[in-house]
Amino acid sequence: MRKDNCYRITIEEVNVEEGREAKSLSFEVQDREDMLNIVEKINQGSGLEPTDATRVGVALRLLGPVMMKDRKHPLFADFMPHFRNFMQNMKSTVKRNYA
Repeated sequence: MRKDNCYRITIEEVNVEEGREAKSLSFEVQDREDMLNIVEKINQGSGLEPTDATRVGVALRLLGPVMMKDRKHPLFADFMPHFRNFMQNMKSTVKRNYA
């Protein structure tokens, strides 16, 4: 039986105008992949700035499984081949450059 990794994602609004309460959202997600390890590898092997690499890694692990599950959904149908090509390119780039 597969054991998924569980994560809590929290986004908090910062630099809020005085007198207005900051908004936030939080949700939990299960992922078959180790999201933190993936982010580390993308940080070290992508050539992106660390903050950008982190954003890309988290975004991909949040979007990818939804797209795979709903790959025939009209929202994803046109994008899926491009996403697949992007992922193959990113994986080979990171693998080649990961120290």
